[in-house]
Amino acid sequence: MEAPKAKAIPKVLEIHGDRRIDPYYWLRERDNPDVIQYLEDENTYYRWFMERVKPLTDELYDDMVARIPDAEERVPVQGDQYYYYTRMEKSLQYPIHARKRSDSREALAHAEEEVVLDVNQLADGGYLSVSVLAVSPDERRLAYLENRDGTDRYTLFVKDLDTGEMLPDRIEGVFIDESVAWSTDGEYLFYITVDEAQRPYRLYRHKLGHSVEEDELLYQEDDETCILTLAKSQSGKYLFLTSSTKTSTEVRYLPADEPLGAWTVFRPREAKVEYELEHWEDAFLVLTNLHRPNFSLFRHPVAPCQDHRLEELFPYDGARYLTGVHPFREAVVIEGREGGLSQIWTFANGRLARLEWDEPLYTVSVSANRRYDTREVLIQYESFLTPRTTYALDPVTGARTELHRQPVNGPYNPSDYVQERLWAKASDGVEVPISIVARKDARREGPAPCILYGYGSYGANLDPTFMPTLLLPLLDRGVIYAIAHVRGGSEMGRHWYENGKMLQKKNTFTDFIACADALIRQGYTSPDKLAADGRSAGGLLMGAVANMGGDRFAAISAGVPFVDVVTTMLDPTIPLTTLEWDEWGDPREETYYFYMKSYSPYDNVEPKRYPHLIVTTGLNDPRVAYWEPAKWVAKLRATKVGEEALVLKTHMGAGHFGSSGRLEHLRESAEIHAFLLHHIGVKPKGASAP
Repeated sequence: MEAPKAKAIPKVLEIHGDRRIDPYYWLRERDNPDVIQYLEDENTYYRWFMERVKPLTDELYDDMVARIPDAEERVPVQGDQYYYYTRMEKSLQYPIHARKRSDSREALAHAEEEVVLDVNQLADGGYLSVSVLAVSPDERRLAYLENRDGTDRYTLFVKDLDTGEMLPDRIEGVFIDESVAWSTDGEYLFYITVDEAQRPYRLYRHKLGHSVEEDELLYQEDDETCILTLAKSQSGKYLFLTSSTKTSTEVRYLPADEPLGAWTVFRPREAKVEYELEHWEDAFLVLTNLHRPNFSLFRHPVAPCQDHRLEELFPYDGARYLTGVHPFREAVVIEGREGGLSQIWTFANGRLARLEWDEPLYTVSVSANRRYDTREVLIQYESFLTPRTTYALDPVTGARTELHRQPVNGPYNPSDYVQERLWAKASDGVEVPISIVARKDARREGPAPCILYGYGSYGANLDPTFMPTLLLPLLDRGVIYAIAHVRGGSEMGRHWYENGKMLQKKNTFTDFIACADALIRQGYTSPDKLAADGRSAGGLLMGAVANMGGDRFAAISAGVPFVDVVTTMLDPTIPLTTLEWDEWGDPREETYYFYMKSYSPYDNVEPKRYPHLIVTTGLNDPRVAYWEPAKWVAKLRATKVGEEALVLKTHMGAGHFGSSGRLEHLRESAEIHAFLLHHIGVKPKGASAP
């Protein structure tokens, strides 16, 4: 079957005296039948091409499903009257949220289950996303968000947990996350709505049982580079409304038992100053980078901030990057990073102590905790080889008790595998960490097939986690799985992020290429056996690497890739563009324009050979518009040389995250990985060698 070719309709784009010709700009016209037809033609070609890897896809999918336990249940989290938990059944696409009324964890086994929300009952076979399950303080009502088109516009529903009935309260246009909170009396809901660009910008107050038209607008964020988020303190006593960019923060607070009261600004926004608030004892806790690049924790009276009243709880350490604070009545639990790994500290009786772990690679985090007055704080630990394990941590003594370990279906012996940390030297001499996991015998016959994963933006981290449905099917086929911890993330601290954004963004791409070179040079793999994988901003990474160092890779997967950087960042009408200027720069300024243009994947496609490429997108994606990958693929088809595969799949009914059902999501993952494995020499089991 011949690959589809999009028609070229040149459009001239000119700024700063520079002229770009975009032949596929017209693909932005979503209502144009020719656009939809082109996407459908690409989908038809995708299905035709993927038939050649169908045996491997089916095999991978079966192996993935086989690794799903018959039933999975998260450790119940203690509320005031109930313990809350989520469970999954192997045959179901979506989770079941439930609770049990009990005075103690020991008595849970004999308590009767109440289903809070069965997401499977809401599904109708199409896309479904449910987020923000917020139980009222009296535990009688549930507010939750639902979306059926893949955008960030959700609908808020309220369920009566005593009767199981839905209340008439229904609110449209609520943001996907961090957007709903209850007043103490459970009579009011505060919520955040989005604007036309799907930017969360308005805070409303809704009285239960009243018409939405009566809801009062409490605050509107007019700075188009800012977003709003809403949270409640761990103590339940305060609501926090945060206006934030990537580099500055302003927090307003309100006592949760005064829903009709006025919100107070804690500290007015200031360029390059970020902070978050929590409430502990009779004061606020302030986690901030004010004069502390890697953040430090301060105490301040419950009142508008006066910097001289900020009292540092413990001395600042530049090697320690603090990222989150969780106060409980007798101690504070702190999340952060040190030594390139996630860490947890406890602060009790004036002493800071870090939790220690045995493995060289791991991920640890504070889990959901509903109570403030508790000596049982749930934390989670996992690694490439250790299943997700939930501990009860006593934050005062530091003692921890294992409560639950994620079940692994099928045979699994961790001693058959090895995880290690490798270091690659970047082009400027910086040492870049790589996390690796493989079977111990993977390199028995020389360089092995390898998948190198990367992201490297927004300060987000890629940490080693236990992924049995993905990793075990790959590792047991002799594949090495590696994560490149490139600059743009925060793995090594805040500076790691700062040195991979704005006018230093190219460090992200050259770091990834350096990681590939290190794996090849040290004999882990070879260019004909190496694949790369990344999504969203990680898809930008894939596009840039394909242009700058594609000869290191046999195949690349670019999921929902942000590849048309210059054009998107010049268009403030596109969702999220204005919020991104602090990450990439504003190309309306000449310096940023030409720097972006120098790496933007779409603008740098060349008539040369590229690795085999599989590209995915969603028609309703508000984060990376479908036309970016569609334009990129069209330009690659018209420009590149060689016979390497190039396929594009557009999910016509979803957004940024692909299919919403678990089994459908696994099928998509199996397809993508089958494509990669096929092109790095991994065959279905039992297939004969060439």
